[in-house]
Amino acid sequence: MKAAPHALVLTLALTLCSISLAAQSAPAASAAKAEAAKVVTVSTKSQDVTYPSGKDTLTGYLVEPEKPGTYGAVIVVHEWWGMNDWVKEQTQKLASLGYVALAVDLYNGKSATDPTEAHELSRGLAQDRAIREIQAGYDYLDTLKSVNKDRIAIVGWCMGGGYAADFAVKQPRLAGLVINYGALPSDPNDLQQIAPPVLGNFGADDKGITPADVKQFQDYLKKLGHYVDIKIYPGAGHAFENPNNTNGYRPEAAADAWARTVTFLHRCLG
Repeated sequence: MKAAPHALVLTLALTLCSISLAAQSAPAASAAKAEAAKVVTVSTKSQDVTYPSGKDTLTGYLVEPEKPGTYGAVIVVHEWWGMNDWVKEQTQKLASLGYVALAVDLYNGKSATDPTEAHELSRGLAQDRAIREIQAGYDYLDTLKSVNKDRIAIVGWCMGGGYAADFAVKQPRLAGLVINYGALPSDPNDLQQIAPPVLGNFGADDKGITPADVKQFQDYLKKLGHYVDIKIYPGAGHAFENPNNTNGYRPEAAADAWARTVTFLHRCLG
């Protein structure tokens, strides 16, 4: 399996954020929605938090159930825009499912509203630093009494989806990986290191992470006997789940991808 230059694929995918394998059967999609609809949401509380990464202090957005207890946890990794209101909303939605959700801020408080600024911020984030900071978020969750340390998953979109996949290569204790149109690892040595079950949501019209790339990723993991559930949405391009992507938002596909995510996390985290 030939490895593609990661930086090139990621840069192309991020550029497509500003512009905008076979699909599952209808019964399978309906089943995911039906199961997601049965999930009972809970009241949550949120706060900005800080935690260490070596000598640095990082910031994150933590949302957790109000009721005391021990819960599965989800690391949330933002798009190339940074930690904005949409990312916080996704973090709140995940926590309302009964999880402790931590959105890591890879831009250290900065965010972008136009593609040029987003491009500059993403270019300034080295891959090794991103993985190190996600690991710091993982370690922080590991210290919380409210977190079941054996039930920590990761979810990311766009740039964050790619970094979520990269992190899964490095962290064998992850309980689940959800990639939403993120750049995919292609080196066989890396793919062999991915331990958790994988869920992926991608657009058939995505020019950065193409259906061919996705199918290659899926086929290789399946050959390894790995659990991987990939769906490619016809008529959807990059960033189809974000309503702020006015030209590329696909509400039906976005709703189905969310239902799949809810069902997947329920199976991985309880």
